[in-house]
Amino acid sequence: MRSFASRTAAIFVIAGGLASVASPVYAQADGRPSADGHPHYATFSLCAIDPATGESGVVVTTRVPFVGRAVPWARAGVGAVATQSWTLVEYGRGGLDLLQQGVAPQEVLERLLAGDKGRERRQLGLIDMEGRTAAHTGKDNGAWAGSRQGRHYTVQGNLLVGPEVVEAVSASFESTEGTGMALAERLITALEAGQRKGGDRRWGLFQSAALRVADPNDPGRGNDHLSVSIDVGEHAQPVEELKRIYRTTSQRLGFRSFSEVKGRDVVELKRMLHGLGLWRPDLAAFPKEPVARRDLSLMRSDPERFRRESDEQQQALSRYLDEYGTYDPPAIEAVDAFRKAHALDYTGTPRGLVDERLVEALREAYSARRKAISSATPR
Repeated sequence: MRSFASRTAAIFVIAGGLASVASPVYAQADGRPSADGHPHYATFSLCAIDPATGESGVVVTTRVPFVGRAVPWARAGVGAVATQSWTLVEYGRGGLDLLQQGVAPQEVLERLLAGDKGRERRQLGLIDMEGRTAAHTGKDNGAWAGSRQGRHYTVQGNLLVGPEVVEAVSASFESTEGTGMALAERLITALEAGQRKGGDRRWGLFQSAALRVADPNDPGRGNDHLSVSIDVGEHAQPVEELKRIYRTTSQRLGFRSFSEVKGRDVVELKRMLHGLGLWRPDLAAFPKEPVARRDLSLMRSDPERFRRESDEQQQALSRYLDEYGTYDPPAIEAVDAFRKAHALDYTGTPRGLVDERLVEALREAYSARRKAISSATPR
């Protein structure tokens, strides 16, 4: 019986692109030919499942660009595979096919590697939806290289600074079990822990990272059931950028800093909206901000009175800002009305967006209204 490797088209990921096995272009990440004529990829990855949600996922980072085109593979209801170190891309899809047929991960490895003359340069990690794992690190992988398996995960890496990288990834992933954290975020957090330990020992240009999460309950963009698919093709801090993209697009807590929106800029906004008849037209005139008038001589002659009057004035200002300096629903509605009237209501614009375009148009309209009123007023 022919081996899986002999029956598939082998595709290797090369720094800067793809090359078929028929005419390989071997190079190190910096583009110089490697000493032994073979590609060296420093990589570490994590394959895992979440039994509670039925998700499977894989996250990876490496010292070459576009790692997402080759290493990470996940399929809803099946599991995840990472194929790395002298990467045979077809092992990703082929591994998932075998897992989907019910073949145990260890046997999947044996079938994939049977007859593979380059097996000692390969590194693979697999997990199925039962939580069964298997990993292979060929003896010709660059040091440090190895893997570690645990409850619902397998982590593997090569050309790392040391075993502390996979240990950190493992410890992080285990620590987040049962916390309610999404699998995607657990994967990123774990990879980040490995990166903090040094990760790939070849720091420099052309670093990348990728994340795939498959969910049988989410059809994804093209019915591929990939609920999360993020690629950082090249970045000086690829894992950090991966986390930023995930948190921003998922609107996870931490992707932005925020607080109660209140202040004199909101007062200015409401004053202009009022002047244009879009906010609180019932007000004959927009109220002025309370002015603090403190008798500094009281600080020496009557400090208690000075403190009491200062507190009263501060409270008056606070009440004013609560009513006129807080960005509330009526103000949001007024902003949206202005945007619509001035062709600024673009598709996808969030409610009440106050951006540079809005401010410029609002100031122009407000100034024009003030000039018109001033011109019409008898002098």
